Amino acid sequence: MLQLDSDEFERLVIDELDLLPDDMVDGLDNLIFVVEDRPEDGTLDVLGLYDGVALTERGQYGFGEMPDRIILYREPLLAICESFDELRDQIHITLVHEIAHFYGIDDDRLHDLGWA
Repeated sequence: MLQLDSDEFERLVIDELDLLPDDMVDGLDNLIFVVEDRPEDGTLDVLGLYDGVALTERGQYGFGEMPDRIILYREPLLAICESFDELRDQIHITLVHEIAHFYGIDDDRLHDLGWA
């Protein structure tokens, strides 16, 4: 398994976010990105999670609404990658996948597009 401490992993996630196209990230309002070691159930099966209400399903947010979250799970991502380059690619794919959920794109459509 690839080894990367929390700070190094978080820097890598930030680097990959910076590389995403502007038209993908410009509409990300009231959304935060979080890195956690594992999902609450301790599994290594989940790489990321969109926690919120997709744009296609929400009304307008009011003042003081808690932000939606995209969570990347460090240990599951490290567990499936054998190299640093593979980790960068998988973080990129996971970010795109979870951002797509923010925009209301479901897993079936992501699969059709080659992102699931």
